[in-house]
Amino acid sequence: MRTWVPAVAVWGKTAPSHSITTVMITDDQQTIVTGSQEGQICLWDLSSDLRISSKEILFGHTASVTCLAKARE
Repeated sequence: MRTWVPAVAVWGKTAPSHSITTVMITDDQQTIVTGSQEGQICLWDLSSDLRISSKEILFGHTASVTCLAKARE
């Protein structure tokens, strides 16, 4: 059985660069997903009053993220 272990990234006063190269919004319109030139994928919460707040940043790509696609359940 596999266990999911979340990773936590901690940085100082300035977050890492995230030059957005692609954007996607989920079907429920509650999450925005962005890919960056630096190889990161960020998840953002979108509230009903259109406020955006960061949720997660995923590291690991060695090249720019230039395309995002939805996966089916």
